[in-house]
Amino acid sequence: MSFIDTIKKDMYGAMKSGEKDKAGTLRTLLAKLKDKQINQGKDLSDQDGLSVIKTLVKQRKESVDMYSNAGRMELAEQEQTELEILETYLPKMLSEDETRAIVKSAIEDSGATGLGDIGKVMPLVMQQGSGSIDGKLANTILRELLV
Repeated sequence: MSFIDTIKKDMYGAMKSGEKDKAGTLRTLLAKLKDKQINQGKDLSDQDGLSVIKTLVKQRKESVDMYSNAGRMELAEQEQTELEILETYLPKMLSEDETRAIVKSAIEDSGATGLGDIGKVMPLVMQQGSGSIDGKLANTILRELLV
């Protein structure tokens, strides 16, 4: 079963069981996936689908922060709910310790010596993490290690 078919099946299940939040979130996700598919002119790979989900997750996280800082807790809660639904479709992210080990390995592989080498190291980190590494956490760890 393809990535999109799985999401459609989950959306229909949510609609049947009356889970409006989940159905709405998955409907939005499907629309974004179809947009990307149309723009590419071909079927999406699983990696393309994950990239769309990661983008939506990042947007939701930013929205939660923004709404929380503005005192709009009802909107922050709605965004948090959508975020949790979307995250179920992402692979399990690496822990901080696992991320730290990958960052250290990438620093050694690239021969980085200072903050000016971040541009060399981050692509290696993201490649070694193969989609299951939090870029923001990796960047924070990298900056801490390269000081």
